[in-house]
Amino acid sequence: MDPQVSNGSVLPNEHITNILVFSFFKNCSNCNFRVELEVLGDELPVPAYLKEECDDELQTDGNRSSHLRLGRPEIRLEADSGSQEEVIQIIAEHLAQIGDEIESKVHPSLVQNLAMQFMNMNLSEAERRECLGTALEQAMQTCLMDMELEKKKLMLILLLAKKVANHKPCLLRDVFRTTVNFINQNLLTYVRNLARNEMD
Repeated sequence: MDPQVSNGSVLPNEHITNILVFSFFKNCSNCNFRVELEVLGDELPVPAYLKEECDDELQTDGNRSSHLRLGRPEIRLEADSGSQEEVIQIIAEHLAQIGDEIESKVHPSLVQNLAMQFMNMNLSEAERRECLGTALEQAMQTCLMDMELEKKKLMLILLLAKKVANHKPCLLRDVFRTTVNFINQNLLTYVRNLARNEMD
């Protein structure tokens, strides 16, 4: 199925999750992996407008200007309200904003341990997903947030991935792939329901 699917069609699972994770990373503030993200964007079948905005108007502190984060995608959604890709992007932007607000709740030692596990090239993809799942369980116990369970899991898995990539930018590609696979196996129904609710 062509990843550039028009209105009314159902996007493939991996494409949805690629857009979600890529857009989340792109819209997080204080990132040390912008160059690596741009390279990753060139390799992924994500919409061209996501790639073009990857390093648009970065402020001197590394943050993106707020009109980019909240402006253009919402205008694009109004112009084409049925676009699943744009809905997923807006969800990711919203999650990135929440992530920026709560990232201090994730203990640095959890991130450092997870980064060390990702640096072990002997681990299989399944073992990396297991490490990510274990870190998620630990973060769920220590990060108290008032939100529904699935949203909290999605938020924390994306935030853990961002923080590992921020800690070790060279791990971005591996962290991205493992996060996409983890979401596809554990949270895809929730992500699809979020998108469906936004489009209704």
